[in-house]
Amino acid sequence: MKKIFSVILICLSVFPLGIVRASELKLAENAKSAILLEPTTGEIIFEKNSHEKLHPASMTKMMSMLLVVEAIEKGVINWDDIVTVSENAASMGGSQILLEVGEQMSVDDLFKGVAVASGNDAVVALAEKIGGSEAIFVDMMNDRAKELGLTDTNFKNPHGLDEANHYSSAYDMAMIAKELVKHPKVLEYTSIYEDYLRQNTDRKIWLVNTNKLVRFYTGVDGLKTGYTSSAGYCLTATAKKNNSRFIAVVMGEADSKTRNKEISEMLDYAFAQYEVETMLSTNSVVATKEIEKGKQKYAEIVPLYEVTFLNKKGTNKQNASYEIETDLLKAPIKHGDIVGNLVIKQDNEVIRTVPVTVKIDIEKANILELYWRHLTDIFKGDVNL
Repeated sequence: MKKIFSVILICLSVFPLGIVRASELKLAENAKSAILLEPTTGEIIFEKNSHEKLHPASMTKMMSMLLVVEAIEKGVINWDDIVTVSENAASMGGSQILLEVGEQMSVDDLFKGVAVASGNDAVVALAEKIGGSEAIFVDMMNDRAKELGLTDTNFKNPHGLDEANHYSSAYDMAMIAKELVKHPKVLEYTSIYEDYLRQNTDRKIWLVNTNKLVRFYTGVDGLKTGYTSSAGYCLTATAKKNNSRFIAVVMGEADSKTRNKEISEMLDYAFAQYEVETMLSTNSVVATKEIEKGKQKYAEIVPLYEVTFLNKKGTNKQNASYEIETDLLKAPIKHGDIVGNLVIKQDNEVIRTVPVTVKIDIEKANILELYWRHLTDIFKGDVNL
């Protein structure tokens, strides 16, 4: 298929970043492993033993939450669906929202119970709703990990309680978090500091976020804590200030105070030293392409994701450019359908590729509409006879 290119130069503070290792920067000194990154570019700012395989504890639930929100977005389940709690889910120990066998609760409330209170019983109930069984859901978790290219991870359960061969790494946890923050709805839950379930009943339960930074660090709106005796104290946190968001992970901390302190220091460093610059938003029209058999003859093409750059503060402006690559486009096409790629270049070197989509849905034209368009084109002289 023929590819179509258009090139535009834009002046940006593009600065090639190198990973800062633990020996070069005094961050996360007490953690067994750690990582700090910017999610829209995937740029790693700092890392320490980031690929070491460790028990992730309840940070495991980030993958569970990712599968839940993806299932909702695909229409497999809905937020208001009612889940009947199984004996297996109700029997979960550790952190829980005190589900009882046969109790019925909405997906919305169960998800809140996972995101805020880290409920083991709630995440198993959701796992069984989506997978049909906990075991099948765990297979789905591992399949999704492979799709994301995670090589340090193997899940044996959806909750994170210690189990043989259940492991992950700070890097893989950050990659799951990077995917999770693409879903703003998730952050609406993980940013809740306190709330209630079963309001107006005699089994009302108070939820308090296990991630205290949601309350005590400005900009933190997620994501997940973890603790078991084998894992130690773990945390994947994300914070946003102005246009910049960062993700920080620590694993194997000695206590929650140290965990929170070292995550805070990592985020402080990121916000002090770096800033995110937006090259193109998801509403930026990067090209206009003809649509074969569409109700509209032309469609505006936009990036599927924001195109951003992570810059060291105070760096000089440099030129960046992009090219649009698309094949022949045929209706119908929906917003979100990938129709080509945006190739970002610096000094003629490809530094990133971002999928593109149509700005609005394009329906297929009927035969009368196509015939009328053909006559109009003849009248305008746009058709060779």
